[in-house]
Parts: sequence; C-alpha cells; structure tokens
Amino acid sequence: MPGQLDRDHREESPQHIEVIEDETRTEHRDGLPSPILRDSKGWDGKLRIDRNALLQNPEALTDPDYSDDDHVVPGEEIGADEDLLDDEDPETDEINLVHSRISSIPALRLERFKKVMRLCLRQNLVQHVEGLSDLAPTLQELDLYDNLISHVRGLDDLKQLTLLDLSFNKIKHIKHIDHLTKLTDLFFVSNKISTIEGLSTLTNLRQIELGSNRIREIQNLDGLKNLEELWLAKNKITEIKGLAGLPKLRLLSIQSNRIKDLSPLREVPQLEELYISHNALESLEGLEENPNLTTIDISNNMVKSLKGLGNLKKIEEVWASYNQISEFTDMERELADKEHLTTVYFEGNPVQLRQPALYRNKVRLALPQVQQIDATFVKTV
Repeated sequence: MPGQLDRDHREESPQHIEVIEDETRTEHRDGLPSPILRDSKGWDGKLRIDRNALLQNPEALTDPDYSDDDHVVPGEEIGADEDLLDDEDPETDEINLVHSRISSIPALRLERFKKVMRLCLRQNLVQHVEGLSDLAPTLQELDLYDNLISHVRGLDDLKQLTLLDLSFNKIKHIKHIDHLTKLTDLFFVSNKISTIEGLSTLTNLRQIELGSNRIREIQNLDGLKNLEELWLAKNKITEIKGLAGLPKLRLLSIQSNRIKDLSPLREVPQLEELYISHNALESLEGLEENPNLTTIDISNNMVKSLKGLGNLKKIEEVWASYNQISEFTDMERELADKEHLTTVYFEGNPVQLRQPALYRNKVRLALPQVQQIDATFVKTV
C-alpha cells in the first residue's frame, strides 16, 4: 500500500526532508515567498565551499571536464565479448546472441565457426557491421534488429545472404546491398529512410518491409518481378503508385498513411491481400479490377458505403470497423452473394452503434454465410 511504503521509507531514511521556515526564502513566479526545503540537519542540498579553505585542485570548481587522473580508483574489468561463445559448438549452424550488450562483432571471433548459416544479434549495441567476412561462404540469414547502426556497410562478402534484417536502427539510406542478389527477405522497419532506392538488382526479393520510416512515395521497385509482399505501413505516402512492374505482388500493407484513392490498384489485378486501415479513404470505388482479393482491411477510415466490393467473388475476410457504414441493405447488396466470405468486422460503424443489441442478428440475416462477426464466432464449419 502507498501509505505503508511511505512510512517504511521514512523509517529507513535517517535524514527525511522537512520544511523549515526561516528568514531565507525563495520566490515563486507569482511573487509569493516559498519555504526552503531542508533536511533534519538544516542542509538545503547546496554545496558551499568555505572561502578560507585551501584547495589542492581549485580548477575542479570551474572546469566541467576536470578529472584528477592521479587518484582514479580502478573499476572492475569486464571480460571481452568473445567469452559469450566459449561454450558454443564450433560445428553449429546457428548463433543467437540476443540482448547481450554486444558492441563489437569482431570481438566475438566468429572465424571459429565454419558452418554458421544464421546469425542473430538482436537488441545489442552494434554500431558498425564488420567482422563477418569469415562467415561469408555459409551465412544465409543475418539479423541485426534493434541495434545502433546508422550506415549499411560491411556486407561486401556476404553474397549468400537470403535474409537481412536491419529493422529498428538509425539507417537513412538503403545502400551497399545491391550485390546481395540472393536476398529473398529484406527488413528495414523503423529506421529513418525517406526514399526507396538501391533495390533494382535484387530480383529474387520475395518480401520487403519498410514500415515506420519517412517514405512519401512508392518508387524504384520496377524489375522486382518476384516480389510478393510489400509492407509500407506508418509512412507518409499519399498515393498508391509504382506497382505496375510487380506481377507477383499478392500482399500490400499500406496502413497508417494518407491514401485517398484506390483506383491505382488496377495496376496489380493479381493482388490478394490489402491492408489499408488508418488512411483517408471515403470510398471503395476502384477495387472493381482486383477480383482476386481474399482479404481487405479498411478499418479506421471514413468509408460510407461498401460499393466497390461487388466484383470481389473470392473475398473471404472484410475488416471495416470504425467507418461510416450506416445501412444493412448496403452490406447485403455488396456481400450477400460472396460464398467464400467467412469473417466481417463492422463494429464502430453507425450500423452497430445505433442498435448494438440487434446489430449482430441483423448482420447474420444480411450475410448468412459468415462464421465470424467481429470477434465472435457465430457458426461452426
């Protein structure tokens, strides 16, 4: 209990703070006097030097960088980082050192390991990517998620990489990876990237994650003929474009941006999953040329009607919570004939807020084929 904790603290502190009112006072901003805080011995917490005292190092009082090197007490020495791997099997194909306060990759002496295929150094203090050349013949996956890396360097020899994760670092530019032509999975989530660049030679890429950056425009993706998943959530993108050269793109995540118009999606008619919540959509018109969509998330927009979903014969899941959908007839008109539809979310719309007690039954009458309404299962397969 807070009261008990406060009492215990006062009992343990021999010098608890008291307010002593004397002739010395400070002034509040309103001009009224405020009492000085002092401890039980009358000390107000300020360091005062007797003007008659003889100091051996008077410069310490004025120089903020002063240090008396002759009287430094040596601290405990911490062993080198390579000790972390002393018990590791030299034949291992995977090394995981997560949250181990590693700051130097060379100090790990990774040359001891000749068969490593996956190296994970998540949540450490690495600033420079170096000391990995000896792993080049076998290393396929490199995970440096959540470190202190500001520049992409030190990857010159790692030509066997298929996965590279540099998420949650301080990277501003995508550079020096164009030689990693075997990459299939690339992650730059939560960095400081403003431009999509340096990817044109990575034609084997299957997915790219660039969420939580500073990107304003989808560009420089032409030629990535094998790209299947593009993740761009939490950027500053205002327009869907630059997707025409991605014939295998099946998933687009562009949540938490500034998108108003869906019509540019006609460039990717093969799209199967669209995640576009938290944007500025008012209409779904423009999706007519995306008949392969199975999942669509338009939650937290300003959509007033489901018009535009009529041509989506393969649709399985519609997530449309927190919009402005107000008519059950609109729901029935656009979705009742979708025989593959199993899941719908409409909570937070006028159709749910007006009559919350009747809402779920009305959805079931309009869409008898669904198995889940919001978070509730209404029918078993």
